Amino acid sequence: MSAPLLVGLTGSIGMGKSTTAAMFRDLGIPVWDADAAVHRLYDTGGAAVGPIGDLCPQAVSNNTVDRTALKAWMMRDPSALRQIEGIVHPLVAQDRAAFIESTDSDLVVLDVPLLFETGTSEQVDLVVVVATTAEQQRQRVLARPGMTEALFATLLEKQMPDAEKRARADHVIDTTTMDSARRDVAALVEKLREDRADA
Repeated sequence: MSAPLLVGLTGSIGMGKSTTAAMFRDLGIPVWDADAAVHRLYDTGGAAVGPIGDLCPQAVSNNTVDRTALKAWMMRDPSALRQIEGIVHPLVAQDRAAFIESTDSDLVVLDVPLLFETGTSEQVDLVVVVATTAEQQRQRVLARPGMTEALFATLLEKQMPDAEKRARADHVIDTTTMDSARRDVAALVEKLREDRADA
């Protein structure tokens, strides 16, 4: 069987990316979740636990990466993030490749929050960006437990601006209403499959 069409799914915080990923899953499309992959790598016996423990022993307890200790190390040491990424990024890429290899679907969605920022957008066939209004984004994010205006502002600073993501997307899904987003996802999947059949 030929390689599946790889759809990169991304969007800024609060835009509805996780909900949209679930809509693809509901249609039977395999979805690889980058955040879930990192959790697996950090979890008990995960592939990142040993290498991170070698770099910073305090960041590992009970054979699991302690995210709080990891963040404390990053606050202390400006080079920590680069060192962590040097371990985690290749392992995440391996996890993604194994997922793609294990599926027999004609379409695979890669749910990657920092798709553009990490260069993963260069490794997919199509980029889909989820978006809504800035006001709705703000309401959604500030409704999350423990979220503050200051933290929201910090998170936004780390992400590529929404307007730039939209400009670089092959397709934008508007999540202002979930019904319209669901219809858009279904129409996109149908079109991609038709195009693939015609190719």
